[in-house]
Amino acid sequence: MSADRIDLNLLRVFDAIFEDRNLALAGKRLNLSQSAISHALGRMRQVLGDDLFVRTGKGMEPTMRAVGMAAQVRGALAQIRAALGVDAFDPRVAQRKFVVAANDYITSLVLGRLSQRLRAEAPLVDLVIRPSTRLDLAGQIDVGRIDVAIGIFADVPTRLRSAQLWEQTDVVLLHRDHPIAERAVTRDDLLAYPLVAISQGGEEEGAVSGFIVERGLARQSEMFNRDALNRAFADGADVPRMRMSVAHSLAVPALLRHSDMLALVPSSLGRELERYGELKMCATPYECHNAAVRAVWHERNDTDPALQWLRHQLADVARQVRSC
Repeated sequence: MSADRIDLNLLRVFDAIFEDRNLALAGKRLNLSQSAISHALGRMRQVLGDDLFVRTGKGMEPTMRAVGMAAQVRGALAQIRAALGVDAFDPRVAQRKFVVAANDYITSLVLGRLSQRLRAEAPLVDLVIRPSTRLDLAGQIDVGRIDVAIGIFADVPTRLRSAQLWEQTDVVLLHRDHPIAERAVTRDDLLAYPLVAISQGGEEEGAVSGFIVERGLARQSEMFNRDALNRAFADGADVPRMRMSVAHSLAVPALLRHSDMLALVPSSLGRELERYGELKMCATPYECHNAAVRAVWHERNDTDPALQWLRHQLADVARQVRSC
């Protein structure tokens, strides 16, 4: 196959079909009829000698060849647009969809504030939130279906870029009517009262020390530092009882409302929940190092003006989170 036989417009069609998984939606994205999209797909199949997309009940599913091409094609198109200077981004008039991956408490802390900013500064921009807990997070970043992922990452491979948004540590959260609410939490309290923590994937999903590794990206699955907790009780026969492990952090207030449980949560979440007056936040009775919450994106998006603007907005919003 000769590269001279590839029309760059075919690559735009390929990228649109890969993103939308639907010929009609891809045509709408490119202002082309469905028949024109079908004709372009036929030409690509002939040139590349592969079906590229197979029609299924869920839409146009990419073949292995298409999956392997997708990230490089999207990156090449972005570089061409940047080189030609056709990607200027004016948030006041831009029509763009950003896809961000985050867990529920980060969505509450960051993306709620970001949504308010978009409404004021970029009224035609849409925001789609995907769960950062999905097992193929790194794969979705690689193929361009997620623009930015926000979370705690132990390892970030070289093909990805990252920027720190804020630091946080673990805290103890309890109801204001709890028997120990008027004093500091002690080590003995963690033995006397059962615990609840947030976990979005354990050993059964392949987590090691609270992190799941996929395609070189290690993302936090347990929303507390299990190693720090274990070290604090390593010298004794008794260990705290983890009565409940929940996937959704915003369920924590209801669980503490009529309970003597103590919750181990990130300090950023603890501050946010304490503001409503029902709960109280206390320091852990053991040393727990700070962890960095980071934004992660693919290196090919470094120079995309729209995504540069989005990352700048996220950094501004993160400053608001830090100051709360």
